[in-house]
Amino acid sequence: MECEDFSQKFQEINGWEKTSDGREAYRKQFKFKDFKQAFSFMTSIAMKAEQINHHPEWENVYNKVTITLTTHDKGGITELDYDMALFAESCFKNYI
Repeated sequence: MECEDFSQKFQEINGWEKTSDGREAYRKQFKFKDFKQAFSFMTSIAMKAEQINHHPEWENVYNKVTITLTTHDKGGITELDYDMALFAESCFKNYI
């Protein structure tokens, strides 16, 4: 699929928004009960990222994790980003 097709698919996942920095990237903030849950979530995402060799941009402040997804070498959104977003959503369901 072309990058644009996956951009459209991102809009169908609740809470993911296109970044405002002019690039083809999507971002979402996940909020947890505490730091321990946030860090556990990040560990799950990190293991998946290593498995598929596709690493997100992210930041963590106490109980919040913000993930930004884009495929830098393709200059936009690809299937890897979409798959990572779906994985993050699946992992997050364990905390709500």
